[in-house]
Amino acid sequence: MTDEQPTLDELPVTQPPPSFWQAAVCFGGVLLLISLGLFAFHASLHALMFLALVWVGLHARGLGYSFIAIRGMMDEGITKALPAIYIFMLIGMVIASFMHSGTIATLLYLGLDWLTPGMFLATGFVLCSLMSVATGTSWGTTGTIGVVLIGIGDAMGIPLPLVAGMIVSGATFGDKLSPISDTTNLAAMSAGTNLYRHIGAMLYTTLPTFVIVLIIFTVWGLQYGENRLPNEHLTEIRSALADSYRLDGWITLLPLVLMFGLSIKRYAAEVSMSCSILLALAIAIGYQGKDGVDALNALWLNSPGQTGIASIDELLGRGGLYSMAWTLLLSVMALALGGILHHAGFLRVLLLKMIGAIHRASSLIAATIASGLAGNLAMGEAYISIILNCQLFKDAYREKDLDPAVLSRSVEEGSTLTTGLIPWTTAGTFYAATLGVPTLDYAMYALLNVLNPFVSITMAVLGVGLLRMRPKL
Repeated sequence: MTDEQPTLDELPVTQPPPSFWQAAVCFGGVLLLISLGLFAFHASLHALMFLALVWVGLHARGLGYSFIAIRGMMDEGITKALPAIYIFMLIGMVIASFMHSGTIATLLYLGLDWLTPGMFLATGFVLCSLMSVATGTSWGTTGTIGVVLIGIGDAMGIPLPLVAGMIVSGATFGDKLSPISDTTNLAAMSAGTNLYRHIGAMLYTTLPTFVIVLIIFTVWGLQYGENRLPNEHLTEIRSALADSYRLDGWITLLPLVLMFGLSIKRYAAEVSMSCSILLALAIAIGYQGKDGVDALNALWLNSPGQTGIASIDELLGRGGLYSMAWTLLLSVMALALGGILHHAGFLRVLLLKMIGAIHRASSLIAATIASGLAGNLAMGEAYISIILNCQLFKDAYREKDLDPAVLSRSVEEGSTLTTGLIPWTTAGTFYAATLGVPTLDYAMYALLNVLNPFVSITMAVLGVGLLRMRPKL
């Protein structure tokens, strides 16, 4: 007797599709379950995803599908995302190895030297953007360089909501674009597109927005040009970094250069990340003098830095495969959920009803962005919003011959960008608590987050950046 099961394509699918009301109750129940569980009962998101799986599975069973068929749907949803799951595992190791090689410490050390009073807002925005691209985390950027900048801005007499908005804008830039960001990979994986195709699609709308925001922060910052910069605090941080690391950028920045160089050459993300990890380990051991076993163990679970400054030590202790477990496990469960919703027909029935009146690609993109915002408002979490909206709109983009990268880009612009602007989301509460500025106070100054969706919709109306599906060879 064997335990082999037929693939989804081999399973007989003879059950009729659900009615609109069946699909609405099924999908609405998922949203209600997650929303009430998070906000009313403060339950674990993973536990709520398990209950959502049971709920959707029962609805699929009610349509006549067997357990074997339902499990096949779950398997199919996960299997298609395996390449992205491999990347998720590598992300944590990239971050940890960059910490030990001194790559992140060098970026922070050099960046602090760029600050001048008149250019504080513009330079801070660029510095947060670079840090978030290098680390792949908006939270880590906000909790380290963001905390430093909020203190400097306060000492200079710049309104704190303005400083906080600048920090959130820069931190979100990398969280949206970095190849080692969890949301970047999650969106690409959920939409079924290549990671670098996804990043390339986002550049169409994000770079123009970045330039606009940089100009605005530059103009706003000039009025504070006569204010005093707290050099003592900056000197303390730079001295602590210099005492803990050797900071020759020609050496310590090589892993980052290698990763981006291989990415530009269109090597697979797994290859570029693996090569950068190995080079960073070699630098950590051979140049920084780290113990080889400690450096290797950090690839699983990193340990805090030893600079003596708590916020900096916390940043330098980020990374490791273990650090990705929360997002990775949530993604696997959500992909299984999406597999049932998709293959049992729930999403397609809802989609046909929802977008029947949408005839233009620009309207579809606007609807996707609005749906991402609505998902954040309802569920308080960008991860679920990204996954469910990719599942919901995937067929609509295919029918309009739009590349899946346009879907992943639009979902990020509706979900990743707006989550930090909502007071009750995990990102909104984290930013407010870390920076000491209420979410609604800084939201209007988080210009990248606010303007990017409008830039995207405007470009779609003009027909710019509407990538078409590549023909299958």
